Amino acid sequence: MRPDQEQSGTDVKSGRPYSPGVQAAALAGFLVASLLVAGLGGLASAANVNGWYASADKAPWTPPNFVFGPVWTVLYTAMAVAAWLVWRQRSSMTRRAMTVYAIQLVLNLAWTPAFFALYPPLGTAALWLGLAIILVLIAAVALTVMYFGPISRTAGLLLLPYVSWLVFAASLNWWAAVHN
Repeated sequence: MRPDQEQSGTDVKSGRPYSPGVQAAALAGFLVASLLVAGLGGLASAANVNGWYASADKAPWTPPNFVFGPVWTVLYTAMAVAAWLVWRQRSSMTRRAMTVYAIQLVLNLAWTPAFFALYPPLGTAALWLGLAIILVLIAAVALTVMYFGPISRTAGLLLLPYVSWLVFAASLNWWAAVHN
């Protein structure tokens, strides 16, 4: 049976649907994982957004700081829901898809401290490291979309704004690395 033909939320081994409680707990787990990455990233950037970054030379297309929080909240929520949708399918491709998802989540977590927290001690080298990380992150998220899409079209589509935002963020990172 193809993944798109499987019944959502069904345990492949027993053939029975997951209970609503199991599904709710899994969704909560994915949301907590995303919020944990967001929170840890926030800790790494908090002191520096109003520190060195406030006076840094930023790209002319940089949005105001208040835009980043709501955008990332929506993106992290969409990522969690996408992962949950794939998890629910429990297809033969799910494990590989979730592994790639976990890798991109770790890369996402690595970018913020590299860009924000390492700049004071390392200077511009930290911004170039951040750029390298975000470029690998874009590739990892694109790969995640490619793995998620065949399992759950909705999950793949939910990650497309994330890829778009990362490309935009990479352009901001590039400008900062070149001009600071």
